[in-house]
Amino acid sequence: MHKILLTLLLACLTATPAWGWGQTGHRVIGYIAQQYLNAEAEARLRSLLNGHSLAEASTWMDEIRSDDAYDYTSTWHWVTIPTGMTYAATDKNPSGDLLGKTKEIIGALKADTLSTEMQRRYVRFLVHMVGDMHQPLHVGTGDDRGGNDFTVLWFGEPSNLHRVWDSGMINQKGLSFTELARFVGPAAAERKQSWRTASVEQWAQESMSYREAVYAVPQDRELSYRYMYKNFDTVKERLLQAGVRLADVLNEIYG
Repeated sequence: MHKILLTLLLACLTATPAWGWGQTGHRVIGYIAQQYLNAEAEARLRSLLNGHSLAEASTWMDEIRSDDAYDYTSTWHWVTIPTGMTYAATDKNPSGDLLGKTKEIIGALKADTLSTEMQRRYVRFLVHMVGDMHQPLHVGTGDDRGGNDFTVLWFGEPSNLHRVWDSGMINQKGLSFTELARFVGPAAAERKQSWRTASVEQWAQESMSYREAVYAVPQDRELSYRYMYKNFDTVKERLLQAGVRLADVLNEIYG
């Protein structure tokens, strides 16, 4: 009877894709990055973003999903790299993907030829996309839409693996984004230095390296405290890495 009930619950689960880290996760990344900006970059970004913080800017790319004018960005939240492959060897999405567009946006901002409005838009994209790159399931295998089709029960409620990583584990902690950011950091100097040498492609490869742990679920797919215990340190690590690396990129562009 239990298995039948579980099957019915999962069958009723909607397949709506989850978005990024969720508001709390993205704001944590923006908040951490703000702490590592140098004075010049912080001043220039404050002016460019009309006084808004990186934490505030971090969720804008999800918010514009409701605006048809930004439909062209819909594929920029993820990249597909099958296990055992490199990004260079993959068939690229003609509409763009998370990795390729992140590099393109960084290059355009460094070139310093954009209008103020386009710079503002690109910075908002970048703050969000660096975060997405560090969520392991935003670098998908191509088999289950980055875990969106991998149905689970999360503390007894129908969900999917992508949503568990986007927001399920984070929300279960019951912390504000500022509280979680303080729990996550700061980063030790030697760790920051090693993270800074990684390329955008390596950020994606790092996300791929967690696949075995991410998909290590019990046969009944009922996830709760044990799954969190095994994986929340990875969540914290990726949030901190994303924040440090985002600050480094912005310091290089605007510092």
